[in-house]
Amino acid sequence: MKNNFNIADIRSLLFVFDIENTYDAERETIIASKNVNNERELTEMFDILMEPEFLAYTSKERDSLICTIEYFLRESDTFDRVFEKMTTYFDDEVVNRKAFMEVLLRCLRRYQENNHN
Repeated sequence: MKNNFNIADIRSLLFVFDIENTYDAERETIIASKNVNNERELTEMFDILMEPEFLAYTSKERDSLICTIEYFLRESDTFDRVFEKMTTYFDDEVVNRKAFMEVLLRCLRRYQENNHN
């Protein structure tokens, strides 16, 4: 059975951090102020910027995004295809892309769970 997971879906989810996204000085300041290689700061950034974006998706779309990230983590993907096509406001390069995705996944699961209650 062929999987329906597309790495581009993850890239689309992370568009909130892309310079190509509509200019927003406040968002840019938040992103630039966080160390994307620090789990606590990354979680804080996701909670501020990613949660509202993620919750704008339908429940089915949110579940699909969670499953997509889980799939690529299981497959030991490098996530290079996500990051190489993005120009972000991050001050630093994401050193461990897998760890970044693991933090993202934990946050998305929490947002989804909290939204169901």
